[in-house]
Amino acid sequence: MATARDHASLAEHVEELLAVGGPLPIVAAGAPVLRRGTERFDGQLDSALLARFVEALRVTMHEAPGVGLAAPQVGVPLRIAVIEDPAPVPEEVRLARGRVPQPFRVLVNPTYEPVGAARAAFFEGCLSVPGWQAVVARNAQVRLTGEDEHGRTVDEVFSGWPARIVQHETDHLDGVLYLDRAELRSLSSNQAMAERWTQATPEQAAQALDFDLPSQP
Repeated sequence: MATARDHASLAEHVEELLAVGGPLPIVAAGAPVLRRGTERFDGQLDSALLARFVEALRVTMHEAPGVGLAAPQVGVPLRIAVIEDPAPVPEEVRLARGRVPQPFRVLVNPTYEPVGAARAAFFEGCLSVPGWQAVVARNAQVRLTGEDEHGRTVDEVFSGWPARIVQHETDHLDGVLYLDRAELRSLSSNQAMAERWTQATPEQAAQALDFDLPSQP
């Protein structure tokens, strides 16, 4: 159980981060904070400080840019993440990936479980692993439970690309990077992605790079 001293230390750390202003520095792979997991949020930040921290996460996510950001990615080991996806993609990509717009939302103490056995594999990247992407097979549909920033219960089923986003961000809160789940033979630089793998699905990459995609039940 966290002590009052622990709470004060975390709050002081967040205050120091916010004091600089602007987007927060994003922590890169190799930093221990990305691997240690996080503390369940139980009031370590008061409501005003939590609101400021959430806004800083939003600004940082937009600036990066990305469609999600977890607290450990800015060096804060709390079980908090934000997501938002305007989904500015061609129709072919939208249909293949199930990528539909997601409004800005805050996930506090989230956990997920699969709904059904279907899995989908697509290239995925991470703001904490800049310059690279790899194919990750994830649950096609998940049930996410937790709270929002106001303490209201969240219990929602996500499908398609939104399901991928909430899995990716919740994994960060457990000390898991997308590379831990990736098909490493698919690992590609952003330059290679732009030159070779812009297709809506990774089938051509799987054939050329010799890796398997999940079979559907």
